[in-house]
Order: sequence, then structure tokens, then C-alpha cells
Amino acid sequence: MSDSTENILYARLRRATKQFGKYCAVGVSGFIVNLAIFTVLVKVNLHYMPAATISFCVAATNNFVLNKYWTFGNPQGAALTQASRFLIISVTSWALNLLVLRLLIEDVNISSETAAQAIAITAVTILNFTGNKMWSFRQTTT
Repeated sequence: MSDSTENILYARLRRATKQFGKYCAVGVSGFIVNLAIFTVLVKVNLHYMPAATISFCVAATNNFVLNKYWTFGNPQGAALTQASRFLIISVTSWALNLLVLRLLIEDVNISSETAAQAIAITAVTILNFTGNKMWSFRQTTT
């Protein structure tokens, strides 16, 4: 492998690592938003499944905006295309999140719905990052 190829690969790895760090920071903000809304809704006696859906929608909106402009720095990208792709990745992750949440509460018998939701959100983070980096906010090089 030539030095220039190694330099390119190293630069890409550095960029991806930096993006993942930002993505995780955005994820933490979405995590807090999600759990806060989820907890309030469950405390007012909304069933945990619709509570998770509502909190997901609010957190996904927060995360789209922050990821588009800060994490992936792609304000010039077609917002509608990116939002559609982001939504597909998010809905896929949401469905997986609900599956994990249900398994944790009903099969594993975790008594705290909030703790189960925290675990479920964490479980889908890599899927989210990979899908959004490679598809939603993909930047073509010219």
C-alpha cells in the first residue's frame, strides 16, 4: 500500500471517528429528549408502546436537524431526500427498539420501563449511525 493510500485511509478513519463522536453527542441529546418525554407520558398513564412512539418522533426530529447540520455537515444536501432516508433508517431503528423494549419488559421482566427503554435505545445506535452515514447523509466526492 502506498503512502498516499495510507494517508487517504487514515484521513477517512479520522473523519469517521470524529463524526461518530458527534453522532453520539447528538444521540445523547436525543436519548435525553426521548427518555424525558417517554417518562412523562408513562407517568400520566399512557401505555409504554405509544409513549415510546411519541418520544421517538420528537427525538428523531431533534436528531435529524443536529445530524444534518453538525454531525455530517451537509447543509447543501437535498433536505427532502435526506429527511426521507433518515426517516426510513429511524423507523427501522424504532421498530427494532420496540422489539427490544417489549422483550426486555415482557420476557426478561425488567421492572423499570425507563431502564428498558434506555437499553433498547443503546442497542440500536450502531445501526442508526451506519445507515445515516452511508445513506441518509452520504456525501459524494468529486
